[in-house]
Amino acid sequence: MKILVTGGAGFIGSAVVRQAIRAGHAVVNLDALTYAACLENVAEVAGSPAYAFEQADIRDRAALDRVFADHRPDAVMHLAAESHVDRSIDGPGDFIQTNIDGTYNMLEAARSYWQAQGRPEGFRFHHISTDEVFGSLPADRSVKFTEDTPYDPRSPYSASKAASDHLVRAWHETYGLPVVLTNCSNNYGPYHFPEKLIPVIILNALAGAPLPIYGDGSNIRDWLYVEDHAGALLLVVEKGEVGRSYNIGGENERTNLELVRTLCAILDTQRPKPAGSYADQITFVTDRPGHDARYAIDPSRIRAELGWQPSVTVEEGLEKTVQWYLDNEAWWRPLQERHGVGRRLGVKA
Repeated sequence: MKILVTGGAGFIGSAVVRQAIRAGHAVVNLDALTYAACLENVAEVAGSPAYAFEQADIRDRAALDRVFADHRPDAVMHLAAESHVDRSIDGPGDFIQTNIDGTYNMLEAARSYWQAQGRPEGFRFHHISTDEVFGSLPADRSVKFTEDTPYDPRSPYSASKAASDHLVRAWHETYGLPVVLTNCSNNYGPYHFPEKLIPVIILNALAGAPLPIYGDGSNIRDWLYVEDHAGALLLVVEKGEVGRSYNIGGENERTNLELVRTLCAILDTQRPKPAGSYADQITFVTDRPGHDARYAIDPSRIRAELGWQPSVTVEEGLEKTVQWYLDNEAWWRPLQERHGVGRRLGVKA
């Protein structure tokens, strides 16, 4: 299968690219190379004859039409998006233009190509989204997001992703475009851009800087190791039912405070401080505006229909992640110089 992956130089997209090439697929990586992209993420497969790279913006319809015509993919995995909630609070316009307008352009380019090819039954447009479109859950851990949970986005980021989900479903219902959708929980793992919680904590800890936790640290997230997520995404594009959505979660709920303390304990073992614990650096900061209390995904559908389940617990995945950052300073150090990285964003009310 030849797969067009948008956002393939980003965190999740690059994991998909690496796994797809290892699995024997051909991949066309389309990425605009915005601030959070890094081609080093796919360096291990970039020399493969099955890999091609196209620098293009999903807001540029003409460029998308050219890429489809030149490469003739069998499937699209659409991951390109602005994804940082804090940045969406400060500058929502980029999220509207990329996540909504860009998805519209992708859908129209894919539809035009699919129709020109005679509407092949095997073609797939896989739209990758987030659990944040569902809003916030109560503390009761028996309640989780399912594929039937009503949408209730609370941030500019989640609202833009909710809108893109609706567009994908509409293009299926109205035009018959063969789509599949997935909504995932919080990802973590190697190559995570250093503005997100887990890499921020690891790198601040190593630098002797404060470990910032929003509010009282009671917000709960369901953590999904990025390599597990990439495997699930490839499974869905290959075997998922057309028109169906699948929730992908790690079944690893932790409060932010629990997560940070776990990271500190791992660092205490893997890179001990001369005295004390990294947990001594924990600092509570003013909460994010509209901060959702809890996310948790019920992955029963993808487990029952496609046989997928996560391969690691959050503790196992975090140990792998910490070790990767310890071993790859040459990757993350230059990224810390990029715009906005390392300073607090999203404080506008």
